[in-house]
Amino acid sequence: MSPPLDDGIDGGTSPRAGAGNGAVGGIRFDLKLIADMVEPGSRVLDVGCGDGALLAYLARHKGVDGRGIELSMDGVHRCVTQGLSVIQGDAETDLKDYPAEAFDYVILSQTLQAMREPRTVLQSLTRIGRRAIVSVPNFGYWRIRLQLLLTGRMPVTEKLGYQWWETPNIHFCTIKDLVSLTEEMGLTIERCLIVNRAGRITGHAHSGFANLLGEQGVFLLRRT
Repeated sequence: MSPPLDDGIDGGTSPRAGAGNGAVGGIRFDLKLIADMVEPGSRVLDVGCGDGALLAYLARHKGVDGRGIELSMDGVHRCVTQGLSVIQGDAETDLKDYPAEAFDYVILSQTLQAMREPRTVLQSLTRIGRRAIVSVPNFGYWRIRLQLLLTGRMPVTEKLGYQWWETPNIHFCTIKDLVSLTEEMGLTIERCLIVNRAGRITGHAHSGFANLLGEQGVFLLRRT
């Protein structure tokens, strides 16, 4: 898998730089929101961990027992040089090998829309972890809608900078779509943060304004 946003750090499964709204405490704003959902001392698996920025932050500030899986060998090397426990692997094929409830949290950041089988991946995340934290860009965001309406072409934005013929995003998901899928799968949304362009939290998952004004959503999920 390639990074679903144009400004990822490398060719790994998940971008870890530039896709959020500024940095907080040394990490991207959206990654800080994810970190705030994790209880101290938890067992954490970061899927598509990139350069390990989130894992390193969680280890330093939350004392977690963190593990990572990353497709890019460059990303794996960056993590290992920081002393992080990260292996090379493909989330779409390797998650099935993890036992049920092996972790307290399984994290997938800004990558679900680049998966070939996002529903299957969600099932794996919520099987392996007691809770899953998933963040997604919102293709229902008003700027994307407006660009499509006015130009008649697939939108290219600051955060989604690929042309239609080169984008790794193969499932164009909105916040509303993800909420509907979780309901269909019988998953519980324990918490959802909708983030706008300015990096402010606005609305909630079931709000129509969230789907219109939110540039991305961060979901805390568990099996019902």
